[in-house]
Formats: sequence, structure tokens, C-alpha cells
Amino acid sequence: MGRNLKEWLREQFCDHPLEHCEDTRLHNAAYVGDLDTLRSLLQEESFQSRINEKSVWCCGWLPCTPLRIAATAGHGNCVDFLLQKGAEIDLVDVKGQTALYVAVVNGHLECAQILLEAGADPNGSRHHRSTPVYHTSRVGRADILRELIRYGADVDVNHHLPSRVPSPASRPLTSLVVCPLYISAAYHNLQCFKLLLQAGANPDFNCCGPVNIQGFSRGSPVCVMDAVLRHGCEPAFVNLLIDFGANLNLVKAEALGAESTGRVKVNPEAMQVFKEARSCPRSLLSLCRVALRRILGKYHLHLIHTLPVPDPIKQFLLHKQS
Repeated sequence: MGRNLKEWLREQFCDHPLEHCEDTRLHNAAYVGDLDTLRSLLQEESFQSRINEKSVWCCGWLPCTPLRIAATAGHGNCVDFLLQKGAEIDLVDVKGQTALYVAVVNGHLECAQILLEAGADPNGSRHHRSTPVYHTSRVGRADILRELIRYGADVDVNHHLPSRVPSPASRPLTSLVVCPLYISAAYHNLQCFKLLLQAGANPDFNCCGPVNIQGFSRGSPVCVMDAVLRHGCEPAFVNLLIDFGANLNLVKAEALGAESTGRVKVNPEAMQVFKEARSCPRSLLSLCRVALRRILGKYHLHLIHTLPVPDPIKQFLLHKQS
């Protein structure tokens, strides 16, 4: 049965007829991290022409390129070598996954760094429903998330639009579940949550396109602050959203009271911080920081380093003060 399934996968998804896909030495070498064999094989023109070939290899079922296989297995030296030899960096597999995405999913920081440095799209592929940023936010890999952000990954959803300017025809957001901020809060990954906000994530909806709150399912969070409270996050999450200018009036606090039932388990200290913040006006200093960062926009926050102001003020604007 297994043999028949593998043959069917080859027939459906391999780049060449079965008789041309039997020699999988290149793919097998990428899987085990055999750099010497890769070097040897890629000296031959026949293998050079197959460097981007999707094939089912010795231990795999899904037809993949050698680069995708090496990235999955975490063989950074093989990933680097294959790129030098002309491997297409953002080629997707049959599931729409790029080499960078599978490197991130499998927790391979070095491979992710190599791919990003070589020009991989930090947002992954529009043909796959998840993104590298979303996955790292869910599992709490702040080290990988930091690298993705450094190479320009979008921290808001809707980043697969042809233009970074939201289109009127964009499908509106109807659930926060797809948002990196939401998922990092749901799994209580505070460091990732902070990195996303520092990089300019929208503190209310984590979306750069239209939002249809009326389309949200009944009982679901209506904004990121609402989600933070509903998931019982610690006060640090609430303080971060306040500092980054979240609209506190979006939350219906009465729906989160002690009488609430179901899954809502609000951290009482976090709720107290929220209520105090909503009852008191924000400081002028805080409002100025929020306003300046919004004027710059998330794609120009790096320009804060060039402002003719003292370093402590730059650190304050970047939310990096100690």
C-alpha cells in the first residue's frame, strides 16, 4: 500500500515522468546532510539541471526540491551550497511551503538565517495559509521571529496583497485567530508579542486591511486587548498594548466580569490594569510616542535611529528603554 501511494504521489506531483525520477541521489544527500555527495553530484551537468526538481526521495512522501529537503532537516551547510549552485530560493512544494517556511516550522534558526540572507521572502508564500511570522509567534521562537522582522517580514495580516497599500477590494478581517499578535497572546508568548508590537503591528486588530467586526463570530474577541484579557494573560501584555496605543474603548469590560462563564478566565490583575488605564488619560509623553510612530508607519520605524535627538529618546520611541 505504501509503495503504491508513493508511486501515486510521484505521478501526480513530480516534475518528470516516473522513469526520470528514479535517481534520487541528489535529494537523498540533501536529506542526510551529505555535503560531499552534493558537491560531487552537482559537478555533473545532468544533476545541475535537476537542482530544482521536485521528487519523492528515500525517506519522504511529499515531492520536494533538494533545497526544501535540506531546510527541513536543518542542514545549513547544504542549504548554503545548494543556493550557491543556483537552487531557486522561494520555490514552493505542493502544499505551498517555501524552504524558509519549513526551516522555521522545524525550528532551524541557522537555515532560516542563511535563506533570509540569500533573499528568501520572509513572508513565505501566498499559496500557503500560514506564514513564518505566525508560526514563530505561536511556538514562541522569538529568536527566529527577530530575524524575520530584521529582514522585513510583515507583522500584520494581509501582507500577501500585491501592494502594501490595502486595496478597497481586500477581503475584510473577520477573525483575530489568523493574527500573529492574537496567537502569541493565546500561547502566552510575551517576548514574541512585544517584538511584533515593536515592529509596528497594529495593536487593535493586527491587520493592515479592512476589518469587519460585525462579521466576527459571537463571543469571540473583538480586538487584541479583548483577546489578551479573555486568555488570562498577565498584566505585562495589557501594559504593552496600552503603551503601543491600543484603543481601550473597543473592549466591553462588562462582558469580562466575574459573572462571566465559559472559557473566559480573566487575570484579575490584568483586568485591574486595564480598568485603571481606561479611567485615566494617557500622558502627553505616551501620546507623542504613539503619534510619531503612526506618522512614520511600520515600514519606516528604522528611521528613528536617524532622528537628531539624544539616544535615550530614540530608545524610548523604539520601546527599547530599560
